[in-house]
Amino acid sequence: MYRKSSKGWLKHFDFILIDLISLHLAFILSYVCRHGIGNPYKNLLYRNMAFMLTFIDFFVVFLFETLKGVLRRGYYQELAATVKHVILVMLLAVLYLFTIQEGTSFSRSVLYFTAVFYIIFAYVTRILWKKHLQKRMENGGDRSLLIITSSDIAAEVVRSMQEHNYQRFNLVGIVLVDKDMKGQKIEGIPVLANEEDAANYVCREWIDEVFLVISEKYPYPQKLADQLLETGVTVHLNLAKMADAIGKKQLVEKLGDYTVLTTSINYATVKQAFMKRSLDIIGGLAGCILTGIIFIFVAPAIYIQSPGPIFFSQVRVGKNGKKFKMYKFRSMYMDAEERKKELMKDNRVEDGMMFKLEFDPRVIGNKVLPNGEKKTGIGNFIRKTSLDEFPQFLNVLKGDMSLVGTRPPTLDEWEKYELHHRARLAIKPGITGMWQVSGRSDITDFEEVVKLDMKYIANWNFGLDIKILIKTVASVLRHEGSM
Repeated sequence: MYRKSSKGWLKHFDFILIDLISLHLAFILSYVCRHGIGNPYKNLLYRNMAFMLTFIDFFVVFLFETLKGVLRRGYYQELAATVKHVILVMLLAVLYLFTIQEGTSFSRSVLYFTAVFYIIFAYVTRILWKKHLQKRMENGGDRSLLIITSSDIAAEVVRSMQEHNYQRFNLVGIVLVDKDMKGQKIEGIPVLANEEDAANYVCREWIDEVFLVISEKYPYPQKLADQLLETGVTVHLNLAKMADAIGKKQLVEKLGDYTVLTTSINYATVKQAFMKRSLDIIGGLAGCILTGIIFIFVAPAIYIQSPGPIFFSQVRVGKNGKKFKMYKFRSMYMDAEERKKELMKDNRVEDGMMFKLEFDPRVIGNKVLPNGEKKTGIGNFIRKTSLDEFPQFLNVLKGDMSLVGTRPPTLDEWEKYELHHRARLAIKPGITGMWQVSGRSDITDFEEVVKLDMKYIANWNFGLDIKILIKTVASVLRHEGSM
């Protein structure tokens, strides 16, 4: 899921929070300097003033756009901008005091000291926070970006992205459409592929977003653009190519110092992304508590029937190809992965894109008796009741997974993906999802799974997540397969 960039002052919410903390620290310190050790918020006049200063600070940021271009400012520019911001806040604060006729009751020295301390605290914390963000960029940003361009403008494009990396991208590499320079570097960024193998590279690696900007000297790679969109990756197109852009959801925004047309299979506003993550955190915390309780009862049963680790971890492929370790209660014998190859002939999914057996002998306690009767044990029980899935709530808290999403493939499944399969990875994988509540483990056609996953991605909203969670609980209680 592509999260639409915040507009206006909202995109600098981190700096707003830093300023508010600095403001209140300055206010408290000023009160102590004037009145001695004490709590200014116990005094009604000072408490109301603190509230108004907070409101005024928000008002100044919103109306005067005092944080506009904050990431581009140097030391002196930042000092001038900070002083301007504080002066505006204090002028409005004085106006407020005289409006309520409390100008003589409120200590003027507290207001003066607050202004001075606020300038110092805000300036220092802004500079330190910008250095922190810069260091994060050097260590790799929040989202991976692949640049697809032509050799004549490649260096210029890379420099632009490095100098104006306000979206905090990790520039993972370059694809050149006019020549093969794989293995070389441009402005320190490696050339990873050419036009012919670019789509396959995106399909196999962790790529969140692609920036496509081609010199006018070369034909526009329409086929490549179509292939990229088929993978589900978010594609940014230079506006000069707007007429050629395809895709269901598009918006115009800034990328570096370029104006681009962004195409994605789904967008989430800041509010929507916040609500989904909040639900994940609340659900993840509750799930981790339940996991601890379940562990007390499940762990001895697992160990008695199959001595070894209680938990099982496996590398899975998450959002946009990012690999992570997924956790489960171990429901299979220790040699389950080794035995998988010999059981592939019994796989219910013919194309091999998923692995499902009618009766899996690798599950703890599962065995066929001499008379042909099938016996099950603790492994089958925790899988049927979905208890084995509960440790994944830790993955949800870590941010690797969501409560609702698409199921993360294993590495060998992922390697078989075609371009349109990769679109399943456009969002965070989930503990449950649309295909699990629309037939759940009975579905054996992987293309049907992809179809349901794409339906979820295209129609996602907060209410849909709640609906799927309710259906999942109902399905588990009815023992209709595993999550």
